Amino acid sequence: MSTGDRTDEVAQFAALLTELKVRTGRSYGSLARRLGMNTSTLHRYCAGEAVPQDFAPVERLAEFCGASPPERLELHRRWLAAVAARQRPRTADSPRLPRTAAEADLPDAPRPADTAVAPAPARYRRRVPVLLGSLACALVATLGALSGLPSDRPPATGAGAGPSGAGPFRTTAPAAPHRPSPTPSTSPTSAGSPSPSRSRAGTPTPGTGGPSPSAPDATASTAAAVPLTWTADSHAWAFGCGHDYVLAEPPARVPPPPAPQDAAAWAAAQGAVHGRETTVEISVQGRSSTAVVLTALRVRVVGRAEPGPGHAYAMEQGCGGAVSPRHFAVDLDKDRPVARAVPGNDSGTPLPAVRLPYRVSAEDPEVLLVTASTRGCDCSWYLELDWSSQGRAGTVRVDDRGRPFRTRSLEGLPRHAYDTSARRWVPYA
Repeated sequence: MSTGDRTDEVAQFAALLTELKVRTGRSYGSLARRLGMNTSTLHRYCAGEAVPQDFAPVERLAEFCGASPPERLELHRRWLAAVAARQRPRTADSPRLPRTAAEADLPDAPRPADTAVAPAPARYRRRVPVLLGSLACALVATLGALSGLPSDRPPATGAGAGPSGAGPFRTTAPAAPHRPSPTPSTSPTSAGSPSPSRSRAGTPTPGTGGPSPSAPDATASTAAAVPLTWTADSHAWAFGCGHDYVLAEPPARVPPPPAPQDAAAWAAAQGAVHGRETTVEISVQGRSSTAVVLTALRVRVVGRAEPGPGHAYAMEQGCGGAVSPRHFAVDLDKDRPVARAVPGNDSGTPLPAVRLPYRVSAEDPEVLLVTASTRGCDCSWYLELDWSSQGRAGTVRVDDRGRPFRTRSLEGLPRHAYDTSARRWVPYA
C-alpha cells in the first residue's frame, strides 16, 4: 500500500473524530477534561498526528458526543483501518524523481560491487600482522590494569538482590528525614487487584504531601529498566473544593483554609492529616512510544492505630458540582482492602468505570484517581501498580515522597468550618 493510502485511512478516522468534537461545541481543553485525557493527546488524534492504541478513549468520545449506533460502528471501522495503516511497514514503491536534462547526459555511477579495488603493496601487507599483534597486546594490558582497580559498588546481598548482583528496582525517591509518625506500624496488608478488562482512569485522594514524582534509582541502568514514569498528588479535593484535615491545634491557632492549589504547603506547615478520606491523583506516562500495559492496582496497609484526639477542619465553603469523576474506591477498614472501580457521572451522562489492564505510552498518558476512606482507624498505606511491556513485567510503588499516605477517622472529633465574614473558625453546621 502506498503512503497516500496510509495517510487517507488515518485522515478519514481523524475527520470523523473532529466532526464529533465540533458537535459538542467545546474546546479541546474542556472536552479533554470531560473525557479524562490529556488536551494535547486529544488534539493529536483529531489532527491525524496520532492514532490511539486502544479503542476505549474513542468509545468515550463517541458516547459523550451522543454518536448514533451507525456512527459508532463507522468510527470503530475507521479506527481499525487507521491502526492497521500505522502498524503496516512503509514500502519503497514511491516513484523516483525524474532526472534533469543535464543529469541525463551523465553516466550512472558504478555500484560498489562493480568498483575495482587495487591490491595493497606487499610491504603494507607484511606490516598488518605486526600492527594487529601490537594492538592485541596493548588491549590485554589495559584490561588487566582496569580489573585491578577497586570497585565503589557494594556487593548486593539478601533476597532483594537482582541478577548479577544488581539491587532491587526502586520506583520512588528515598524518604527524606522527617519526624517519626505517631502511627504504629503493623504487618503489611495487601489488597487484590480488580478483574482485568478494558477501560480507563479513576479518582483522586488527598494525602499529607504534594505531588510525589517517581524518581530514578541510584544507577541510570535501573531507572532505564522501568519503562514508565508517574507523579502522585495526594491533595486532590472532592469536586475541587471539599476536604477535611485533622490538626492537634485548637481553632484559634489555625490559619484560614488554603486555596486547593496551596493545600499541600498548608497541610505540611500545620502538620495536618487527611480526615475520613484521601484522594490521590496519579499521572502515568511511558518513557517512549512503546506501549506499557498497566495490569493491576493494589493497596497495602502498613499501619493501623486507634485515632487520637484532635480537631477536624472542613475546607469547603458551599461548593459542589454536577461532575462525579470515575475512580478507584478503597475501604481502608477492610482486612484486605481492594481498589474497586467505580463509574462516574457528568451532568447526567454516565462515565463507565475504569478497568485494568490499560495501555499508556509517551504520547498517550493516563490519570488514575484513587479515593481511600476510613471510619474507624488511623491508617498508613500505599499503592502498587503492576506493568508489563515487551515481555518484561514489574511493579512500581506509589506513595507520598517515599512515605506511606495517611488517612484517619473523624469519629468523635469536633468539626469546624471557616466563617469568611467573621474571619474565624466556627462549629460546623
